[in-house]
Amino acid sequence: MKYIIAAEDDKYYGSIFKTKFTKEGYEITVVENGNQLLDAMRQRKPDLVLLDLIMPVKDGFEALSEIRADENLKTVPVIVLSNLGQEEDIKRAKDLGANEYFIKADLSLEEMVGKAKSFLPQES
Repeated sequence: MKYIIAAEDDKYYGSIFKTKFTKEGYEITVVENGNQLLDAMRQRKPDLVLLDLIMPVKDGFEALSEIRADENLKTVPVIVLSNLGQEEDIKRAKDLGANEYFIKADLSLEEMVGKAKSFLPQES
């Protein structure tokens, strides 16, 4: 079973991700900040990370930078899902190593799930 970690401090999005991806047959853990994300990734390497940028304690930019600097984690695909839509935020996240960047307000939940699934290797 494919394993996803979603770093999302908004309880509404967190519960939606958990419900939707579980129904789709994925195992998902939702964490609320960058430190929890890094801890969870080191305990069990995920197949995909969904990353919010604006979070308490350690934001998504810092967490992404640490993921890409970690030998064991740097190959994990990271999709940024944020409401930050400024060009400089998108460029910064991509420069730090985000595989994809989506603005939450621009996507339906179905589209978010579809985009995420495209980064997960198919079960054989």
